[in-house]
Amino acid sequence: MRAIITTVVLLGLAMLSGVVNAGSRAQARALETTQAAYTAAVRWNDFDAAQGFVEPAYAQAHPLSDLERSRYEQIQISGYREVRVGEDPNGDLRREVELRVINRNTQAERLVRSIEIWRWNPEQKRWWLASGLPDLWKGQ
Repeated sequence: MRAIITTVVLLGLAMLSGVVNAGSRAQARALETTQAAYTAAVRWNDFDAAQGFVEPAYAQAHPLSDLERSRYEQIQISGYREVRVGEDPNGDLRREVELRVINRNTQAERLVRSIEIWRWNPEQKRWWLASGLPDLWKGQ
């Protein structure tokens, strides 16, 4: 009898862990899909589409000005490479990327590193960029 109860409990735990892992796999797939779409938007200079990945609360608190939009129009992204990925202390995903930025007026290319913070929203079952669009001018 004890062996049967132990077996049932172990099977229940195995099933429960399978559900948890399925959720994690779904989150991982969603992250991969979201980041690929965001990367493509940035890489093809579609910053309006990239803005759609920004967390709504952040986007409302930090709207893009006309000046910022015009600055994004003056550049071309020639490279976008993931350098490092990890979890930050808040449990969000922290991704460091390297962007190659060409000034359309001077044709000068420069390398910019940016930190992206990605946050999972369990209600919407999607990832949001909680750090906003990359600051390609380092606050200048």
